[in-house]
Amino acid sequence: MATFELYRRSTIGMCLTDTLDEMVQNGTLTPELAIQVLVQFDKSMTEALETQVKSKVTIKGHLHTYRFCDNVWTFILQDALFKSEECQETVGRVKIVACDSKLLSQ
Repeated sequence: MATFELYRRSTIGMCLTDTLDEMVQNGTLTPELAIQVLVQFDKSMTEALETQVKSKVTIKGHLHTYRFCDNVWTFILQDALFKSEECQETVGRVKIVACDSKLLSQ
């Protein structure tokens, strides 16, 4: 299964990357094993989001910037309102990156 490396830029992905870098510098982990861990993280995040997340959210806000490059959409919204069945939350600025999932099967 092919995956995108988008989730590495999430908070948990950045923490994992920092921890792996530290472990490689300390000699606890080889660079090759650290790369394998990141590849597994990409696969696990993709699978978890496809199979375990059932919630739907609507987003409304002011579209500040949008871009389409290399089959990847990037949207920057200001004063975005995220609304689900349980709650709603307003965020001052949010960046949404969307990729075509069909590209994963190629």
